[in-house]
Amino acid sequence: MNDRIVITVIGTDKTGIVANVSTKLSELNLNIIDITQKVFENDIFAMIMLVEAPKNTDIKGLQEEFKAVEEKIGVRVYLQHENIFKAMHRI
Repeated sequence: MNDRIVITVIGTDKTGIVANVSTKLSELNLNIIDITQKVFENDIFAMIMLVEAPKNTDIKGLQEEFKAVEEKIGVRVYLQHENIFKAMHRI
């Protein structure tokens, strides 16, 4: 069974955010299962993705891979294992 990772992207809205993030995911052989995005007032962009990764994927290593994307397009990218995300958001 593969791991599932929640990816959150936040920044100022601009052309190319989805393209750059999804290109990086493709390079890393990560499959997008679900994606949602919203542009709030004042051009605040937020996107949450659920991706599938090979079992025991090094999430810290993946986070490092996204540093170049963050710098290139001026966003923050956060990665969490799905189980950690769910545990943090339980009522």
